[in-house]
Amino acid sequence: MKRIFILTLTAISFAGCSKLDEQLGSQLSTGGGAGGAVSPSQILAGTYDAMRLPYQDQSRVWAVEEHTTDEVIGPTRAGDWDDNGVWRVLHSHQWDPNHGFLADTYRDLGRIVYSATDLLRFSPTAQQAAEGRMLRAMANFFWVYGWDQVPYRENTADPLEVPKVRKGVEVLDYIISELNAIIPALPDGPANRCNKNAARVLLMKCYLSKGVMTNRAAPTFAKADMDQVITLANTVMAGSYTLTPNFFDNFAPTNNTLSTENIWTAENIGGSSSGNVRSRWFLGLHYNQNPSGWNGFTTLSDFYNKFAAGDKRKGGDPYPGMTNVSGIRPGFLVGQQVDQNGVALKDRTGAPLAFVPEVKLTEVGKNLEVTGIRVIKYPIDYTGGDNANNDYVYFRLADVMLMKAEAILRGGTDPSAQTPLQLVNLVRARSNAVALGAVNLDQLLDERGRELYWEGWRRQDLIRFGKFLAAWQEKAVSDPKVLIFPIPARSLAANPNLVQNPGY
Repeated sequence: MKRIFILTLTAISFAGCSKLDEQLGSQLSTGGGAGGAVSPSQILAGTYDAMRLPYQDQSRVWAVEEHTTDEVIGPTRAGDWDDNGVWRVLHSHQWDPNHGFLADTYRDLGRIVYSATDLLRFSPTAQQAAEGRMLRAMANFFWVYGWDQVPYRENTADPLEVPKVRKGVEVLDYIISELNAIIPALPDGPANRCNKNAARVLLMKCYLSKGVMTNRAAPTFAKADMDQVITLANTVMAGSYTLTPNFFDNFAPTNNTLSTENIWTAENIGGSSSGNVRSRWFLGLHYNQNPSGWNGFTTLSDFYNKFAAGDKRKGGDPYPGMTNVSGIRPGFLVGQQVDQNGVALKDRTGAPLAFVPEVKLTEVGKNLEVTGIRVIKYPIDYTGGDNANNDYVYFRLADVMLMKAEAILRGGTDPSAQTPLQLVNLVRARSNAVALGAVNLDQLLDERGRELYWEGWRRQDLIRFGKFLAAWQEKAVSDPKVLIFPIPARSLAANPNLVQNPGY
């Protein structure tokens, strides 16, 4: 497929970019029709491609949703990983309107929305239009959760018109109406395309979050919204999905065939075409491991300690195609690291490469290379090179089950009389975790962390459960203004309909 970048003033004003020489396009495509006419199928393919950078790169949505939480820290290791403090600022909640990664994420979500909206001008089929609108809804959901203000342009509007802006619950109401409208036209599958159940899962997240959009500091949860979550969950759970016996198979290089629970994924084609899913293992692995990593990000010991012994989500078991190649096992890497032959590895100074739980935002001394527990959620693809074969996971069954449990705990009624405890223990049983005797909201938040760690949901969860402002390791109590990110300065300059969020 031949691709070109389409650069227009529309893209600049919509996405909030400020320079013509930036690569602004959403990888829209031409060449599919007579005389070079734009092909809806190729524009749609370009919109799917536009999802790759913001969702799979470590410096976009993942940085926004994980680096700002108690699950991830990006320590400066002497001269490594300082990057002018961008990672430290995220963890300590000290960002401002000029933070580069926040601004880039805001822009790149806008590119998805722009590309999907542009698709609708070219007479797509009903299914093509539905898929484009689903991608747009997903981007809008992360946009509003992050920045509260969402630029938009009507499908038939002048492409040079300055975008209008929706805010807060108005955005969720719009997304809900869009998803309900497009579900009949979406396909039943496969998982690597927008599909009916993916739309239902996004609807669940919207209904769970309506109270957040109304009052982020003290969200409330209407019973009618929780009932909607439960109804949608029951529809999804009535499908053919089952919890995948091996937790890590959901993220493997062949997860498109191994996983029985993935509902929506981004297709990556090993050795050929993919997003930066490989960042999920490179960002933490040491230089002397295979592959040679970036010795960057880790989890925090308090989060690691939420896992009990024997919980397979914690990791430790060998994984075929990975452990026999490198000695690396999926899950949390702590203690002495070895190669595929069991030989102990060393760091660059010749000291034992033994990862320790203790980690600080700024590291000094002789421990620069070993502080922090590393995380391997996606088993490593050793055959795909820069284009790893692991499909990136957006939604899976375990998340649906835990959201249903949450909706019941928040006052919803399940016609099937399933209890939150039953749902949580079903998820735990898959990973050999001991059954709980009771579950409340705090315990459910911990369970969501144990099940969904590093998948890009932690910030939203902490806000929804009222924990985002709390102190945790290497972070003091936060100013309430950080519940919403600042509108990037360059976006404010490009769109007069945007206003800076309070406190910035």
